[in-house]
Amino acid sequence: MADYQGIDVEASQNIRLPIDLDHMRRRYRTDSDIFSFPSPEISTIDKYMFYLLRNSTQKQFEQKYIMRPDYLSFDEYGTVMLGQLLMIVNGVFCVEEFNLDKVVIPDFQSITYICQDKFDPNQDVDELIEVNW
Repeated sequence: MADYQGIDVEASQNIRLPIDLDHMRRRYRTDSDIFSFPSPEISTIDKYMFYLLRNSTQKQFEQKYIMRPDYLSFDEYGTVMLGQLLMIVNGVFCVEEFNLDKVVIPDFQSITYICQDKFDPNQDVDELIEVNW
């Protein structure tokens, strides 16, 4: 039998994160009960890029993170959901190029701050973007 303890630990950690997508379920539900699934908004990251960089630390890049921004995200933030944000902040737009000398790590508080701009859990359902299948 496979050991699923790692998944349980990650799920327990994610449920407490303010950026957990499950907390934003209402935000992505349409009037027809179809959910639109979010992807990282580059426009939001771009809008706050200098804010993120100002509130970042620079670390030596470890070999275990080559082509694995999700692993770096998990080790730094306790979730794999911020891997793409780490790529964008570091000027890497292809996972195969995620092999750096130094890596910029935005602090978690600044990430949750910019997420408030994108994710408003109190937003009316009528304001949701419609999904075109």
